[in-house]
Amino acid sequence: MRTDDVVIIDAGGANLGSVRAAFARIGVEPEVSRDPARIAAANRLVLPGVGAAQPVMQVLRETGIDRLLENSTTPLLGICIGMQVLFERSEEGDVDGLGLLQGTVRRLPTEERVRLPHMGWNAVRARAVSPLLDGIDDGAQAYFVHSYGVPETDDVLLECVHGQPFAAAVQRGTVAGAQFHPERSGATGARFLANFLAWTP
Repeated sequence: MRTDDVVIIDAGGANLGSVRAAFARIGVEPEVSRDPARIAAANRLVLPGVGAAQPVMQVLRETGIDRLLENSTTPLLGICIGMQVLFERSEEGDVDGLGLLQGTVRRLPTEERVRLPHMGWNAVRARAVSPLLDGIDDGAQAYFVHSYGVPETDDVLLECVHGQPFAAAVQRGTVAGAQFHPERSGATGARFLANFLAWTP
């Protein structure tokens, strides 16, 4: 399978340009599109997102991309909000997600000295073995900006702690997600994206 035909799904995320630039730095020039026909023809799909789940899901539903992704076997990587909408439901806005992964996105707990949003660098710990983690050290640093996350899932690859543990990366079948921002996570993020391009689910 070719791995250089990457389409970034335009669901209105402000990080489209930075995600595209991150792939360019590892030698791939993705196309940004919300055309279902173009998305269906791609060999790799990336769904970025920042902000909230509701507007992302609205774009996906209005364009029919939600139904396309529900029936797709193309390797898919969700980033930040793009990962959150892979799940069944989000407490943020009480919105249904794509249901590609089981679980509910919940607001991270606030405690003394635990601020929201969770913003900045934090260590990620491996909780499973996966080609998506090749070359990424246990305890590597990744960059986060979010107030909601997935506290429990059988599909966790990487875990992070901010007040409580949450899924920093997930994978089931051809569907993967990163709660952290690979495009802002230096060598860790670059390796994760390169692994996604080489991944054969």
